[in-house]
This record gives sequence, C-alpha cells and structure tokens, in this order.
Amino acid sequence: MDRTHLPFDGARPSYDPAVDVRDQDAALPARPLAQAPEGAPNVLLVLLDDMGFGASSAFGGPCRMPVAEALADNGLRYSRFHTTALCSPTRAALMTGRNHHAVGMGTVVEISTGRPGYDATRPLSAGTLAQTLSYNGYATGAFGKWHQTPSWEQTAAGPFDRWPTREGFDRFYGFLGGEASQFEPTLVEGTTFVDPPRTPEEGYHLSEDLVDRAIAWVREVRTHAPDKPWFCYLPFGATHAPFQVPEGWAERYRGEFAHGWDRQREITLERQKEIGVVPPEAQLAPWTPGVPHWDELSDDDRLVAERLMELYAAFAEHTDAQVGRLVEALRASGELDNTIVLYVLGDNGASAEGGIEGTLNETLRLNGIEDDTARIACRLDELGTPDSYAHYPAGWAVAMDTPYQWTKQVASHYGGTRNGLVVHWPDGIAGRGEVRHQWHHVVDVLPTLLEAAGLPLPVSIDGVEQQPLDGVSFRYSFNDAGAPERHVTQYFEMFGNRGIYHHGWTAVAKHKTPWATAQRDTPPMAEDRWELYDTRSDWTQTIDLAETHPERLAELQELFLAEARRNHVLPMDDQLSGRFDARTAGRPAPPRSIRLLPGAGRLREDAVPSLKNTSFAIRAALSSDASTEGVVVAQGGGFGGWALYVKDGLLTYAYNFGAVTVTHVRAGTPLAAGDHVVEVLFTYDGGGLGRGGDVRLVVDGEKVGAGRVERTLPFFYSMDQTLDVGLDRGTPVTSDYGRAARGFAFTGRIREVVIEAGDDALTPTDEQLLKATLVTH
Repeated sequence: MDRTHLPFDGARPSYDPAVDVRDQDAALPARPLAQAPEGAPNVLLVLLDDMGFGASSAFGGPCRMPVAEALADNGLRYSRFHTTALCSPTRAALMTGRNHHAVGMGTVVEISTGRPGYDATRPLSAGTLAQTLSYNGYATGAFGKWHQTPSWEQTAAGPFDRWPTREGFDRFYGFLGGEASQFEPTLVEGTTFVDPPRTPEEGYHLSEDLVDRAIAWVREVRTHAPDKPWFCYLPFGATHAPFQVPEGWAERYRGEFAHGWDRQREITLERQKEIGVVPPEAQLAPWTPGVPHWDELSDDDRLVAERLMELYAAFAEHTDAQVGRLVEALRASGELDNTIVLYVLGDNGASAEGGIEGTLNETLRLNGIEDDTARIACRLDELGTPDSYAHYPAGWAVAMDTPYQWTKQVASHYGGTRNGLVVHWPDGIAGRGEVRHQWHHVVDVLPTLLEAAGLPLPVSIDGVEQQPLDGVSFRYSFNDAGAPERHVTQYFEMFGNRGIYHHGWTAVAKHKTPWATAQRDTPPMAEDRWELYDTRSDWTQTIDLAETHPERLAELQELFLAEARRNHVLPMDDQLSGRFDARTAGRPAPPRSIRLLPGAGRLREDAVPSLKNTSFAIRAALSSDASTEGVVVAQGGGFGGWALYVKDGLLTYAYNFGAVTVTHVRAGTPLAAGDHVVEVLFTYDGGGLGRGGDVRLVVDGEKVGAGRVERTLPFFYSMDQTLDVGLDRGTPVTSDYGRAARGFAFTGRIREVVIEAGDDALTPTDEQLLKATLVTH
C-alpha cells in the first residue's frame, strides 16, 4: 500500500473473472485493507498538565511519582525536552508535528483572534498523528483533556471538524476545554455531551474515570482485533487547577513543605544532579523577580502556601497512580513490552496563575482578582474537595521549575518550556535507566512515533497536500546516548515572551509576567531587554552574555524574526483583557441574543450572549403551580456564575462573584400558579470592567423584586461549567439550593428562555412582548 497518500484507497488489483464461478481457476483478489506494518508497536502517549521540570520525583522533585520513576528506570529520561509554555499550543504541536503558530494555535482557544497564527483553526495541510496512525491500520482512542476545539464550535451545530473524532480518533471520552472539575466535569463522549457516571458522593474522580475508560477500550480492541496495534492518547486534566483529590489523599504530604520554596529548590537541584538530569556544575537560575522569598511571608501566608503545595503534590501522586493502573493492565495482558510509552510530565512549566498568594478559587485569578490568604486560611479543610478550586502560589511554581528561571507562559526561559519526558519501550530500547541529553521539542513526538512504527510521513491526507514538518524524530537517540542532536533551531513565543535556540545558544526576552493580568502592567515590546546564554556550558540560563557577545545576540535576534515570520508569529500579541471579549478579539463573536428551548444546555461562554460588562435581560416563558420549584436557567457554577430559579415559591436571581460573595435578589411575593413571562433585567453601571449594577425581577410585566450586585466578574464565569436550561449542572451556583438531586431541576414547564445582551435588551418592543405572550399561552 502507498502510505504516503492517506487514506489508502483499497483498490483491488486487476483480474479476469469467469462468467460462471465453476469455471474460475484462480481465486479472485480480496480487497486490500490498510494494515500497520508487521510488529508495529502500540503507542501510549500520557500527557500531564501544568507540571514543571522539577516537580516529579522522576526528575528530582518532591512529588512522589513511582510509576514515572519505574518506567524511567526501565527506559529513558530526556533531560532537554521542551514544550511551548501553554496548553493548547503544546497540544496542537504535539498532534501535528508543526510549530503552534503554524497551525493557528498561538495561544489558548478561549482568547484566540482572527489573525494568522492565532485563530485556533488547524489547517487541513497539518494532518494529525492520530489521522496518520488510523489510516495506517491503528485503532485510536483519546481519553482526557483536548483543548483544541474552538469554543464557539462546541455546540450541537458544530462544525465537528476540529473535535477529536474528526481529527483521527475512533474514540474520545473527556472534556474539550482548558480545565475541568475533577468531581463534576463537563464531559463529552464522541460528539455528545454526557454526565459523569457517578456523583462526587459516590466516589467519582475524573482521573480515575479516564483510566477506567482507557483500560476498557484497549481490552475491547484486543477482543475484536488481537493483532491490531493501538494508539492511546491519555492527556489528564491533572495537575492543572483545580487541585482536587479523593478523600484521604490531601493529608499525604502534611508537613513536608514547611522548609519553603527557596530551600525546596536547593533540595531538588541536589537530587537532579544525583539522577543525572542536570550536570554536576549546574547552578540554580536567578530567583524570579516579584515573587517573595519564603522568609518574607507572614505566618498565615506560609500556612496557606504549605497546604496548597501539599495538595498539589498529592494530586500529582494520585495521577501517577492512575497511570500505574493502565501500565499494570498492559503488563498483565502481555502488551507492555511492545508498547512505546511516552510519559510527558507537563505541557508547559509549572503554573504561576495562582498569583502571589495562591487562591481558593482559580476563577478569581482568571478574572484578574487577587485572593486573600486570611480567607483561605479559614477554609483549609475545604482544600481538595468539590468545594474548592485551589491553585498554589507563584513561589511554588518557581520551585517546581527547578533549576530554571520563570514559569508557564514565559516561553523565553526554560522554566516555562522545559519538561520531563520518560520513554519506555523494552522491545525497542536496549538501555535501562539511562538519560538522554539531546535537545528536543514537542513537535518531535509525531515523527518519532511514525519512525518507531515504521511509517513514512504522508505527502497528502484526504487529498490535501501536507505542509512540511517542523519536528525532527529523536528515534536516533533511543539506543545511542552520544548521538549528535538533530533539533538544532527552535523559536519560542507566548504573550510576547520570546526566544530562540540555535546550536546550544539561546537569545531570550522576557516580556509579560504571568500573574499580571492588567495591560498597564506590561511595557511595550520595544522596551524588552534581550539576554544571551550559552547553554552548552550554562545549563540553566544563569550567566547572561548579552554584553560580552553583542554580535551573536544580534544574529539570534534576526534569526528569531525570520522564524517568527515563517510561522505566522507576527504581530505578537501580549493582551489578555483585550482578547477575552470575542467581539474585540476578532474571533467569531457570540450572538447578542439567543432563544433556548427546554433541554438546551452544556453551552460554553463563546456560544451564548456575553452578560459581562453590560446590561442584559433574561426572559423565560414558563408554567407553574403552587409546588413548582427549581432552576429555570443557570450559567457557570459554584466558583462563578448566575442562576434564575424558584425556591419556596419565590422567583430568585443569584449572582456568584467568584465564590467570595453570592448576591440573591428575590421576589416579594410567591409566583402564582399559571402561565408567566418572568424576567431578570440587569442595568450595568458602566465606566469599566467588572462593575456592579441594579437588578429587577419582573413577572408578567410587573416588578416583583429588586436589588443590587456590587461587583461582577469581567472575563469568565467558568472555564468548565456551562449554561443550562431547566437545571444547574455541575457545582451549584448557590448554596440556597446546593447539590440538590438532578441539579435542582425545574418541576414546572419551561417553554423557552431568551437571553439578550446590551442596553436595548432592557426595554422589549411590543412585538417581543406579544411573542412572549403567545408562546406562554
């Protein structure tokens, strides 16, 4: 079969049939099927989220990960493997073998723009690893975090071209967004939204569920196709916030981080030298500016920071244990030796998005709002449970990136881009417990796996000519520790943080600070200072040579610009707040109004009108009786959002400001039995982002209640929880109804819900009122 043009057309060879089968002397040729090469290995690609180079015990860190260690001790550790500094870009590069801007993923999908390099739309000329393996006879399944489908395409209307099952996977079970509650996630099976199979009270945890599904899928493949190789992609939501663990796990590290993050860096570097993932002469990179040292913290600050780091470490260990269940299932079935396992310990550096203080609710930080350690200290018993959405302070992120500078988002420095990689393949790798120091990048995974499977890079997929790969296979290094490295040039860019690697030298410019969300905190890019490092002798980018080698720095700056132009990096964009609003960012904007029928739900924020920083109206036509109660419509959840519901006969609007305050506006009189048009009319104060506003509750044209919301969330209600009609899925917006059965489903009848954004939504036209009346009756 011609494996360079996929899919294989399966055409039969020419033949000469007899008129009567009795006269057929030779057997007629069967239709040839696409089959993998003889002996092709299975592929297990495990990707963890938001884990720095110095976090896992497999790379000298404090988080006990015995499965990663065991796989490394029976395989290889790669000490100079790199990602892109952010999640969606790394995943797109991983799946395509092309640089992230070259496939439209210059940032995460939620803040994409319409510009080349940043539109979150993979070109068909950049076929995926899953497509190539599937068309070559592999079974393919993905279980976990996807984060590559444009958020405005995550509805029943699609299009589904950029959903996993249209990007080469036979099976998908997981979530499409950037993060998910481990207890109450918004799940997708194939292209259908589904509820978790159990509740938190019944012991549900997402990481465990994903591995259950992966194990079951591998067994199903083997049952029906004993000789067919498979590709299992297992990208966990862990260890991204929220840090949430099953009962009994949060206490496992109690007291182990009392020495603080400064000392932790020293301990980790000592261990890293012992296991050989950094050279003996490696130094700790300079401390990150703006992050306090441990001895500068108050007692409350240290207590909160300790507990949050303990929780993160437990989360990491729990995730590793789930990988271990899958590994043991493969060992028991006899498949482990011919399965090439790539265990990628992080899709970027450790995350500093918890801010300087850390947070009990990451939604606050996403909205540019600081948390309060005194508030967290009073609620430490909630950490790790469904009632917290925790993230550790930036100081721990710096420590988890030991021995390098900076963190996630900072693509200029290795703290943002260097991640541990374990490769395990007993049938294909002779060495055991060895370290490989060749420099490589996430775009190299695709060509490596194709070479290991004996497959060529396709020239065309589905009739579309393929653009060149940016990745270089590192299969050459599997059995040759001393082989010269082959990936010798690589640019980096994220939010204006930028750099270039070239034959051991790096020229870098740090631009934006991860926890600085306001544009005023970021200077123009022309003011950035470039640094120069010779990483052949300065492993950790510690000794800046910019002043002593200005000619080399200038050469590398020009090389960066050339690579940036080639890959659609320019113009670089350091905005955050300006890209949260689709209308100003340039990506497809959500509608200004939407009509939702009963059963509508699981709608992401880019799929419905944005009710942030504006006036709005929510109108529902419904029928009730004296006992009617439940949620009419809700958006977001317990860590940010709003809900319109009836409880104790009273129509109520609840606004949840980042789980810090929940405002309730209630009707003064019970809702009478009968048909009604109920309304929430919100008049925004204006004058900036995240301001307050006045709320009116109206039933059949008559005001029945009023109140005020003093502060609103400017950018996100939730990265995971959705808008639903007739119930509140996931974490409840308010404890007023809490985790009621079936999401406090509405017991009356909802005919439709209309949501409109903007000042003109507050005064409906006669036609709108007439329509509402007709719908009601």
